[in-house]
Amino acid sequence: MLQLFRNRPELAAEVLRDALGAPVPRFTEARVEPADLTEVVPVEHRADLVVLLLDGRPVLGVVVEAQLGRDPDKEYAWPSYLVAVRARYRCRACLLVATTNEAIAAWSAEPIDLGPPDWVLRPYVLGPSAVPVVTEPADARARPEIAVLSAMAHGQSPAGLAIATAALTAAAGLDQERQDLYLDVVLSSLNEAARRSLEEKMKSGYEFQSDFARSYVAKGRREGEANAVLKVLEARGLEIPPEVRERVLASTDMTELDRWLRRAAVVTEAGALLDTASS
Repeated sequence: MLQLFRNRPELAAEVLRDALGAPVPRFTEARVEPADLTEVVPVEHRADLVVLLLDGRPVLGVVVEAQLGRDPDKEYAWPSYLVAVRARYRCRACLLVATTNEAIAAWSAEPIDLGPPDWVLRPYVLGPSAVPVVTEPADARARPEIAVLSAMAHGQSPAGLAIATAALTAAAGLDQERQDLYLDVVLSSLNEAARRSLEEKMKSGYEFQSDFARSYVAKGRREGEANAVLKVLEARGLEIPPEVRERVLASTDMTELDRWLRRAAVVTEAGALLDTASS
């Protein structure tokens, strides 16, 4: 989730303004800043991500925290992050907590009483209910990271397949690194039935059929074949040396993998699998 904000720092401002209704000042630039806040707070206090909005000068520092579970230390750490950001950049600061769990979202949104009257930290929380459902490819292409967040938040819902289709349509137009990341995130957010349906769409030449989709299908076949080789060896009770496992999983040659799968059924030791002399 943090990688979405790193890839597009403006995302922090968008979700604050559009999804959470927070006041966001006018800005002309958004950039990721070092999250090491040791100048002001102890060394063990490190925020997940700091996004700085600028309009010629810093106008808002956004501390972005990805929260997977309840952590009682956060009510003490989070305020210190904001104080540090405010002191470093001489601007207002706010806390944006992102989570894919509605219960953790509710916990994260609880006000933190800092002591003096009316001195309370109220985090902005991006939970599943605050993330829009993006099913239209055009909307997804306009905001790919929002589309991926939509898949993370709603991928298990009945609309999961349409959401994933829109997100992957958008991802197909991005650089290779983001394609790979967003593909993995979207697929891991779906239930098994939706994942299978999506894979069938990709194989059948749906509208996002491209080098992106074709490479995914080929990758899936290779990984499936490699895992099959190892499972046959394991089912036969053969010990698999680390170098054999690594070699099998690293292979990108379907012909080689098919040959190894056949040999896995007859070799007497896993090390003989890679013996080319007896292939």
